[in-house]
Amino acid sequence: MYILGISCFYHDAAAALLKDGVLVAAAMEERFSRKKHDNSFPKQAIEFCLSEAGIQGGDIEYAVFYEKPLVKLERILLSVLGTYPKSAGAWREALTNWVRDKLWIKSVIGKEVGIDYNKILFCDHHMSHAASAFFASPFRDAAVLTIDGVGEWTTTTLGKASSYWVGEEGVNDVSLFAEQRFPQSLGLLYSAFTAYLGFHVNNGEYKVMGMAPYGEARYVDKVQKLYTLNPEDGSFSLNLDYFAFPYSAENTFNQRFIDLFGPVRPAEDDFFTMKTNPERSAEREAMERNQRYADIAASIQQVTEDSLIAMANYLHRETGLKHLVMAGGVALNTKANYRILNETPFDEIYIQPAAGDDGGALGAALWAWHVVLGKPREWVMPHAYWGKGYSDAEIVDFLRSKDAQFERYDDDDSKMLDRLADDMTQEKVIGFFQGRFEWGPRALGNRSILADPRFERMKEVVNTKIKFREPFRPFAPVILRDRAPEYFDYPGVAEHEAPRYMLMVAPVKEDKWDQIQAVCHMGTGRLQAIERETNPRYYGLIERFGELTGVPVILNTSFNLRGEPIVNTPQDAWNTFQNSDIDILALGPFVVRK
Repeated sequence: MYILGISCFYHDAAAALLKDGVLVAAAMEERFSRKKHDNSFPKQAIEFCLSEAGIQGGDIEYAVFYEKPLVKLERILLSVLGTYPKSAGAWREALTNWVRDKLWIKSVIGKEVGIDYNKILFCDHHMSHAASAFFASPFRDAAVLTIDGVGEWTTTTLGKASSYWVGEEGVNDVSLFAEQRFPQSLGLLYSAFTAYLGFHVNNGEYKVMGMAPYGEARYVDKVQKLYTLNPEDGSFSLNLDYFAFPYSAENTFNQRFIDLFGPVRPAEDDFFTMKTNPERSAEREAMERNQRYADIAASIQQVTEDSLIAMANYLHRETGLKHLVMAGGVALNTKANYRILNETPFDEIYIQPAAGDDGGALGAALWAWHVVLGKPREWVMPHAYWGKGYSDAEIVDFLRSKDAQFERYDDDDSKMLDRLADDMTQEKVIGFFQGRFEWGPRALGNRSILADPRFERMKEVVNTKIKFREPFRPFAPVILRDRAPEYFDYPGVAEHEAPRYMLMVAPVKEDKWDQIQAVCHMGTGRLQAIERETNPRYYGLIERFGELTGVPVILNTSFNLRGEPIVNTPQDAWNTFQNSDIDILALGPFVVRK
């Protein structure tokens, strides 16, 4: 039986396909459309999933949408009416979007997929998040935390889930017993600061995380003027006098917010502090201004972390369970995730790698299979490589179409990896393209840019000459899983799941800072720990680099230019290679050099 999950018309559109409860394929639409954060109907992602399974739309038993549009429309209508006339502009935009697309989603799915309307199901938004985490996890019971900007009405849920079967008898249960509702939203609070600090909402939150380590949390008292946390159960409330999002489609905060925190950071301004660029100390006024922004970023980051820890502690007291699963966009706050693991009683945390709305497509399909149909669990998510791949023959044909000169290693991976590892020691930067692309926002070795992590200058090279992005932003250290305890102050790092998917920022051991300067971000790193079985070619490259240098770590960042989605096709990879200072392009077992 095939079940198709779909998310679209809000943030990241995506599709995921199950066969008898086992994931076959999953992808965001942006990888195919080349429109970053594409939220349109995921036509190409669906076509890919069907093609990967070798089926057509008529072979699908159920198509499941990741939220309930009419409940969401209710929230928008009541919010608009409650804030009118300030909400007049938001109402016009919402009405246009709903009349054009969202109100007719059942018809759109039926037409585009080619499926009977009676086979289309709708799953609550936060239940989709919960199912995406629990049913992909290795746990048979777990506490559940989902948190994002807003679904239909809900912004945060706390619950528990269990799945026990003996033969054909058993039960899959996901019980979400507490929630926060719009406009009370920790995700929207963080987004307001994202916009205030000059970044795009729903895209730049990770930049706030990257800015925060350069500051001190000096403004927590001011944040608390607009946000109140109950430390006993993690519930919270916003002082809506400071926010515009309840009635505006364009603005998240208002003038009173600006009066409290000072002028908004212009998006085009350079960000530098004494910690990032001491050589610019003569630019005193700009440096002081940037330090204030860094301190504000550190303050909202601390408030967010403290809130999540309070929720997790309450969940543990209420459920008594030793495992926690998380999803929703706020679950991608990697610094907070590390603190939850280390400062709450939970033994292990599983975070859905596609924690945002894209993962809702997978969650909706898993919910239908396990909860609606009551099917037993037989699948645990073993990796994140569920996107489209390209055969060696397709890659060769492409390279020949470009009249490219290339080295061929399709009969001996070891020689290619030896050569590439040596190239990295010569400070060459590699575009690494292999296998099926990753599910979720992280590049995990199949669509990655790789470089030597040992020297600070490599961070500048990759940031300014290849990624064309803000110099303060960090890169990820990728390490052999069994060597991770040597480099990271992260108890049990070699056994935990989150490091496989780059979902936690952990302290780098101080005696290792100088060994991995380009990926040590103020003493921390958003690590990926890789094992041979999951990705042998990627593992082999890191292993050989370690043998050459004594450092079993490489620098990894997503294979894309600023403002673009991560590459999908050989053509995408070629374009990025040609339009940047990447030195070497490795397409499967074929290597092109400049």
